[in-house]
Amino acid sequence: MQKYLFKNIQVVNEGETVFADVLVAGERLENIGTSVNVKGAVTEINGEGKFLLPGVIDNHVHFREPGITQKGSIYTESKAAVAGGTTSFMDMPNTIPPTFTQQLLEEKFTLASRSSLANYSFYMGTSNDNADEALRTNDKRNEVCGIKIFMGSSTGNLLLDNPVTLNKLFRESGLLIATHCEDERIMKENYERIKAEGRELVPADHPIIKDDIECFESSLFAIQLAKKYGSRLHILHITSEKELQLFSNMLPLKEKLITAEACVHHLHFTSDDYATLGNQIKCNPAIKAPHNRTALWKAVNEGIIDSVSTDHAPHLLSEKNVPYEQAHGGVPFVQHSLSMMLHYVKEGHISMEKVVERMSHNIATIYQIANRGFIREGYFADLVVVDTNRPSTVHKDNILSKCGWSPLENFIFPASIEKTFVNGNLVYNNTVAATDWNESIKGKRILFDRN
Repeated sequence: MQKYLFKNIQVVNEGETVFADVLVAGERLENIGTSVNVKGAVTEINGEGKFLLPGVIDNHVHFREPGITQKGSIYTESKAAVAGGTTSFMDMPNTIPPTFTQQLLEEKFTLASRSSLANYSFYMGTSNDNADEALRTNDKRNEVCGIKIFMGSSTGNLLLDNPVTLNKLFRESGLLIATHCEDERIMKENYERIKAEGRELVPADHPIIKDDIECFESSLFAIQLAKKYGSRLHILHITSEKELQLFSNMLPLKEKLITAEACVHHLHFTSDDYATLGNQIKCNPAIKAPHNRTALWKAVNEGIIDSVSTDHAPHLLSEKNVPYEQAHGGVPFVQHSLSMMLHYVKEGHISMEKVVERMSHNIATIYQIANRGFIREGYFADLVVVDTNRPSTVHKDNILSKCGWSPLENFIFPASIEKTFVNGNLVYNNTVAATDWNESIKGKRILFDRN
């Protein structure tokens, strides 16, 4: 059994940062304390000047497999995730074919078992005509992260706007429901109004077409359904100040049935950045005016926004370097999410303890993940070593997502992700001298404790 002993490292966990020794034995955390002693062979890691964080759990990614692997695969995107300190992910159903059946869902789990370097789960997809099949996922409540409903701005037939089907799913689902909330009717009205001006649309029009009202109205509808049936609802990628009035921090997280997420790119970019980045930051829902970013940061810090993730959505540059209306919406971010949040720690926007809460602890709590998301004895050793004294720069040659680009190119982060452990396996080791990978052991299927 491989053992690792972190000596005198700063452990960021459950609201505090303390110096400790941490012993990893096999897949699990065995001992956390001061002056931990070990019998037998052990690999000792000097933690002086370093921080140990629980691995990021990204509950919102689009890894593109099956069917769209020219943009990304489970292998390539999980590798990018691990290099960024993400040890577990939950992947969305808008692949080709969409994940509309139990068979297709299990096929994705099989693909991941063979290739994913991180731990994994997959959402069951929903459409206007697969409610009965989607509800069969209730039988896998401890084996599947949730069901996904695209209530706006989707591709193919993933848009679910039939009120009968929506009511059935909210009424009968025994799993968490994750929603993409945008109002198609309002979006179309905004689009037609701008088109009537008789000019070519540009990226800066995106937050006008996809404005705060259409996000608010769709989120409100989802919340009304969840309250009607007592559903467990997690609304993804909140982007506007207006939506925040729908959420509260009055209850402890474990008692909340309705929770909210912000994505890192909405905490970093604003509509001012369309002038320089154009379609590179076109995403759905849209990056909006600066006052919304300010409000999102306040909500993240106050616990009105419960979690932070990426909505990682790689597209080829050839799909971005086209006129606005033809450009695909989505931003690749999974490799840089934790680094970006550490940037904002240094900038004073948030504490490192709250970063860990929003990106690890709270997602484990919201999804009821078993034995992950915290640095606790007996839990899986999903760990990240961060060196805040070693800056890192985003270059095209160190981008691991298959799409090969990032809107963050040439951005300098104040810290480096030095090591990433997945189930006690040192997968990524990024020292000053070299970067080493151990891909011999694959990640595990995430399990949930929902009994």
